[in-house]
Amino acid sequence: MTEKQIEGATIAVVAAIMVLIYVFMTPYNRVAGVRIGGTATSPPADWRTVDDHRVIQLKTGGFPPFVVNVVYAGAEDGVITATRPDGGYWARQARANPDGWLRIGDAAYAMRATEVLGDDRLPLLAAYGEKNGMRMDAGPSGGMIQGQAEPLSTWEVFFWTPR
Repeated sequence: MTEKQIEGATIAVVAAIMVLIYVFMTPYNRVAGVRIGGTATSPPADWRTVDDHRVIQLKTGGFPPFVVNVVYAGAEDGVITATRPDGGYWARQARANPDGWLRIGDAAYAMRATEVLGDDRLPLLAAYGEKNGMRMDAGPSGGMIQGQAEPLSTWEVFFWTPR
């Protein structure tokens, strides 16, 4: 093998490893991935019964698929998720392609996102903030910190219901 062939093969192997890590590992870390995993599960009668996790995985619809870790709050009829009003990718994807998946523990649920707008967001944000220890007038760490100065009351809200 020539030096160029060895270099090309090395680059190909590294790229393949990176793709495998992206597809199979990153949904469980802080970096987004494409595979949600879990077991397809029928929805519970009351979503508050699955409210015992801090972080869940959310998979948006559309292409490319996108899996990200989010905090949430269970409600009687569905699941509340929220995001900073920064034009983030998963929120744009949820608006454009509302059919997605939520993985809570090992259970994966087929869900549909509905964006909640205006003052209708506030009671959902209050429940979300209460579960996750966030005050409505503060950033996500409980205080105004650099780079995350938007108070929780300004966040975008999505309500996920079974499809």
